[in-house]
Amino acid sequence: MKNWKRALCFGIGLCVAFVRVAYGNEEVPPNPMGNEEVLFGQMPVGVSLPGPDFAGGSRTLTVGASSETKGPGGTGQAPGEQTPGGQLPARQPSGEPSSVFQAPGGQPSGEMPAGQTDSAASQTVIQAPEIAAEGAVLMDAATGKVLYGKNADQQFYPASITKVMTALLVLERCSLTDVVTFSASATTNLESGAVSLGITEGDRLTVEQSLHGLLLKSANEIGNGLAEHVAGSVANFAGLMNEKAAQLGCTNTHFANPHGLNDASHKTTPHDMALIMRAALENETFRRISTTLTYDFPATKKEGAKTITMGHKMMYPSDSRYYEGIIGGKTGYTSLAGNTLVTGAERNGVRLITVVMKSKQTHYTDTKALLDYGFANYQQLIGMESPEQVQKNPSQSP
Repeated sequence: MKNWKRALCFGIGLCVAFVRVAYGNEEVPPNPMGNEEVLFGQMPVGVSLPGPDFAGGSRTLTVGASSETKGPGGTGQAPGEQTPGGQLPARQPSGEPSSVFQAPGGQPSGEMPAGQTDSAASQTVIQAPEIAAEGAVLMDAATGKVLYGKNADQQFYPASITKVMTALLVLERCSLTDVVTFSASATTNLESGAVSLGITEGDRLTVEQSLHGLLLKSANEIGNGLAEHVAGSVANFAGLMNEKAAQLGCTNTHFANPHGLNDASHKTTPHDMALIMRAALENETFRRISTTLTYDFPATKKEGAKTITMGHKMMYPSDSRYYEGIIGGKTGYTSLAGNTLVTGAERNGVRLITVVMKSKQTHYTDTKALLDYGFANYQQLIGMESPEQVQKNPSQSP
């Protein structure tokens, strides 16, 4: 009996020793996800776990459809990442950002610059500005590319930013020394409360004087007088405006008058208006007149000589809204249009155009936000295929 017990104990001891010898050198494989905790319910598709098999070699535990092996320092997709084309991005070290531009929803939307490695990459997340107006556009004047748009192709009433087109046509078709004789229809066919310089039938002004009254004071009877001088009637001039708009690539614009006073059919879009401003800024005389802060306007039959001033507040160095680099602009307002504003600015060889439409007194702050955004991020924005690649402000409406 004692011999049997000894034999049994000897056999058990021999088995334990064998097991220790067989598995004494076994090591637990490192976590392929670094120091992050890996749960099977959270494992991204295509991640493989290397580890030993029972023959002393290695086995691969694959979670998902892909059998690509992923180990420490290799490439792999962290939980929740999405990449175009189903390719896995190079994993960034903890705390080191990616070099791609971050699109809405956190999806990468750009490529890493040539020659830049994962470890040296730096993330560029471009935050879109918060614009309160219902419609807005930021355009690169050199290329015509839209760098930011909010309801860019929606029609709005433009109010007096219409006069940018009026001035452009006049400058193309008239000499500055031409004399405009104002008719009764030009000076009386205005709605109540319309801005005026008190010009009456028979008054005579040069085209240059008229353009200063049009762009600085925004006098509506001057718009009518210039239209009649160029085309014989307001209706004919509106036809020329629409032809010019089409030539410039405008697709959702219809002008009914040269001044922008309320008319149900007189509408344009932020994008179309930016195209018009882009063409106007090519004209040196337009840039000069539309940035003149004060102008000595001559006497007329009804009123004496006076000094008129620029309506665009961002051009005055003494104003808190001043913005350095403005090369042209026009304000607008009617009860239906709200505040409208078109502005051109240039810094370090970059020329930007902003259009703000249907604003409730935020036209200056919106314009500043757009220009700041454009100048600060110009190189990144101009390299993107579309403004949709920009990370939207969480509070920004579509």
